[in-house]
Amino acid sequence: MHRMTAPSLRQSQILRGALDLCLLAVIAHGPTYGYEMTKRLAERGLTTVAEGSIYPALGRLQRDGLVETFRQASDGGPPRKYYRLSPAGAVALVEWRAEWEGTRSAIDRVLADIPQTPEVNIEVTREA
Repeated sequence: MHRMTAPSLRQSQILRGALDLCLLAVIAHGPTYGYEMTKRLAERGLTTVAEGSIYPALGRLQRDGLVETFRQASDGGPPRKYYRLSPAGAVALVEWRAEWEGTRSAIDRVLADIPQTPEVNIEVTREA
């Protein structure tokens, strides 16, 4: 039995594997805080990433020494926690981007011959 997965769930599952890379890429543009990261991701088309979902990834990136944090006063509220790339994070971003591009290229090659219409010809075999 084949179970269809909702597109948003599929997208969420794919993004989960690439979220660390996306966060490093956003932070590479300059120190930023959680809500601002979700806005930057959404501006680039990743609208399914909620602010609450990035904090576990940011904590992991910090524990791994890929990002550093500092606090800075905010307008009328408590100080915000900002994230910036560490030197190791900058190296990881370059390496992970190359890995992503290689994986994306391989997947694109696999999908290249598939028609973009629902009329995909699939041969079904049944065991006796």
